[in-house]
Amino acid sequence: MATPTTMTPAGSVAGPTDTATALDPTLAPPAHARRGRWIDQWDPEDPTFWANGGRRVAQRNLYGSIFAEFLGFAVWAVWSIVVPQLPAAGFAFTVDQMFWLIAVPSLVGATLRIPYTFAVPLFGGRNWTIVSALLLLAPTAAIAWAVQRPETPFGVMLAIAALAGVGGGNFASSMANISFFYPAKEKGKALGLNAAGGNMGTAAVQFAVPIVIAIGAGISLERAGLMFIPFILLAAFVAWRFMDNLTMAKADYKSFADATRNRHTWIISFLYIGTFGSFIGYAGAFPTLLKGQFPEVTVSIAFLGALVGSLARPLGGILADRLGGARVTIGSYVGMGLGAFGAIMALREHVFALFLASFLLLFVSTGLGNGSTYRMIPAVFAAGAGTGVSLDRALKAAAGCIGIAGAIGAFGGFLIPRTFAMSTAQTGSLEAALWVFIGVYAVMSAVTWAVYQRRGAAMAEARI
Repeated sequence: MATPTTMTPAGSVAGPTDTATALDPTLAPPAHARRGRWIDQWDPEDPTFWANGGRRVAQRNLYGSIFAEFLGFAVWAVWSIVVPQLPAAGFAFTVDQMFWLIAVPSLVGATLRIPYTFAVPLFGGRNWTIVSALLLLAPTAAIAWAVQRPETPFGVMLAIAALAGVGGGNFASSMANISFFYPAKEKGKALGLNAAGGNMGTAAVQFAVPIVIAIGAGISLERAGLMFIPFILLAAFVAWRFMDNLTMAKADYKSFADATRNRHTWIISFLYIGTFGSFIGYAGAFPTLLKGQFPEVTVSIAFLGALVGSLARPLGGILADRLGGARVTIGSYVGMGLGAFGAIMALREHVFALFLASFLLLFVSTGLGNGSTYRMIPAVFAAGAGTGVSLDRALKAAAGCIGIAGAIGAFGGFLIPRTFAMSTAQTGSLEAALWVFIGVYAVMSAVTWAVYQRRGAAMAEARI
């Protein structure tokens, strides 16, 4: 049975051994009222509570969350760098099969994002971080086993690749968890750091795996899975030892339902396929594209794309604050279109420098668009308040939109590799796929302008 507790004015819990802090609440950070590191009183909007330990607890949870999410993204993206190495390990898959191995983790990860969002209120943020981290052991151990057996059937390899999708679900639960810890005025920065830290996992795995598997003689591809295991165990330990569960973290199904009934949820989700979907899709395909088009170039350079895309994401949010999210989002689509066109020219002339520069422009543009599109969501829903909908309810619906858009946008990570595969199969070239992408970006840019920028549009005056 739990020891009786008393609440301090600062919202902390003081037991019999906490006399000093109970007498002086300025010394008492939020404490745990019962086993399992559950905090029963949490009010980050109270300045006194926030200053007297709340911020410190929130930051501790943020750091643990970033580490776990970083690993989630890395595992989600590991097949992007494993697949180009499969021929050297003795596998004889077709180009189409290799693109399937790249695409299916994104498909699974996108599908898991909605249930992962609701896992935090159901199980607790700390508890689910431990579970979701340990789930990463399944895809990494399976990779280590499968890549040592070139006779493994394609269907089995595809199922193992699908397991990596659990890493994609981590983003949703991590973002949902951290949003409960921070006051409204600091949520943007905290969630931006959390998202950027996760995105960096894609670049890190594409940089580290080629180095790790090449240590010593030959290629030891199984290390691409084994290298994660100690870090996964460390992430689970950090979450167990330093993170917390919040009793007040409740699933807001009503706000989620409100979001599904708002047309802007689906418009923004469509736009997010073009920004985040492009980022994760190009990140997954880029190493294989390099290996296929420029075999003379080391595939390890592919990490640069995910790196610059990750670093550009916070900048997209900053620019959106100054210029408006819709303007920056339109600009990002223009940049993606130019990058795709540059890649077409590079393929025709077989110029690696132009190909790399074009894809780096693509990645930077996707990063800027990720930040600006997310910035648009609260602005769009706030602008829609007042017509029978309170501002508080509108902003809660915006939180639901963020979850939906994050899930739908991730499906772009499946669509882009599959489009490259179909283009290669039907035309023998990547050019057709890139022309399709240019057309899609033009449509998305036009939709953004028509709904949020066009003079006379309902949202235009709100400077979305």
